Amino acid sequence: MNTNWTSIYKLLQKEERLIIGLMSGTSLDGLDIALCKVSGQGLETQLTVLKFTTTPYQEYFKAEIKQIFSKNEVNLQLLTIMNEKVALLHAQMVLRALDGWNVLPADVDVIASHGQTIFHAPRSLHQLEGYPNATLQIGDGDHIAVHTGILTIADFRQKHLAAGGEGAPLAVYGEYLLFSKPGEVRIMLNIGGIANLTYLPGDHHAAGIFSTDVGPGNTIMDQFIQANYSGLYYDKDGEIASKGQVNRNLLDELLKLDFLSAPFPKTTGPELFNLAYLEAAQRNSNTHSLSNEDVMATLNRLSAIVIVAAIGKCIGSRKDVVVFFSGGGIHNKLLISHLKSDLPQVRFENTGALGIHPDAKEAVLFAVLANETLMGEPSTFAKGSAIAPVCMGKVCLPH
Repeated sequence: MNTNWTSIYKLLQKEERLIIGLMSGTSLDGLDIALCKVSGQGLETQLTVLKFTTTPYQEYFKAEIKQIFSKNEVNLQLLTIMNEKVALLHAQMVLRALDGWNVLPADVDVIASHGQTIFHAPRSLHQLEGYPNATLQIGDGDHIAVHTGILTIADFRQKHLAAGGEGAPLAVYGEYLLFSKPGEVRIMLNIGGIANLTYLPGDHHAAGIFSTDVGPGNTIMDQFIQANYSGLYYDKDGEIASKGQVNRNLLDELLKLDFLSAPFPKTTGPELFNLAYLEAAQRNSNTHSLSNEDVMATLNRLSAIVIVAAIGKCIGSRKDVVVFFSGGGIHNKLLISHLKSDLPQVRFENTGALGIHPDAKEAVLFAVLANETLMGEPSTFAKGSAIAPVCMGKVCLPH
């Protein structure tokens, strides 16, 4: 028998599995690496984060990714090469992290690799008649498997597309399994480049759960900072935005975008929320003369309004709701202050209160998806719910 299948058979008999979750978001900050101990499956899943680190991307590598990221026209040769280069870099980062943790690669059962999103193209965004929902993540799983010697499960989003979804958000699967609590309504809010949320209604009935993107989180603010402040990549703590004033004319123009009033669930990305969107809004509102601080204050307020509206749509007049947030946006003090002041009836916590560091959550959730691919049953997710009853990811053998 092929030794790969022998190893997988033995893996399936284990009570506990060591799984590394990898996540690199649209902010292009670096690679999140979470080493997790996982047992059980479905609603019986138990997970402990043993180690976590974020390995930053070097500036030259960010520049290479940006040449092919979220663009309608790219150099096809560079795109092809970067599919392999991203994977090789991620493999090196994993091995370096394991060495620093004194963990042998042979002791790790699985790597769960999200890859690097290059373009997200749901029908609602591309609007091309006769063409399907689509998304593209690079960082080939076979390269990671071969260069680490660890079984790798990768390219999770394609199965979601095949099952009729839009390829995002996928966090709902892991959040349902790890964070649902009978008797407590929870919203899992992730503020990354794009803000998204998962609604957990306080029971274990999957039919009541849904996940959706809501609009911009950090993405436009980060892009504006990078375009206007040499050497800066984001507005640390919201300090620049805090020095400005919200411009109502620009804000009203930004809020006119059809996506923001579209029903849930929906997905989007930097393909829609970018500097071109800001430029068009400034042109239409005659606000090109605003200071950088005022633009940032307005963009910060935009993200807050979009998130608050989405939460409000979920909870109505309820007051027994806890919002657990994660993602880079939780470090933006001005943004978080907006959310708390606009939703005084809601209790806000970060996911650290649930035992998962907020910066590690996305990587952890892909470790959960990999565990379900190996151990779970698609029927865990009820038909007719917003959660497609499928296991996701391509299995990449190390030998």
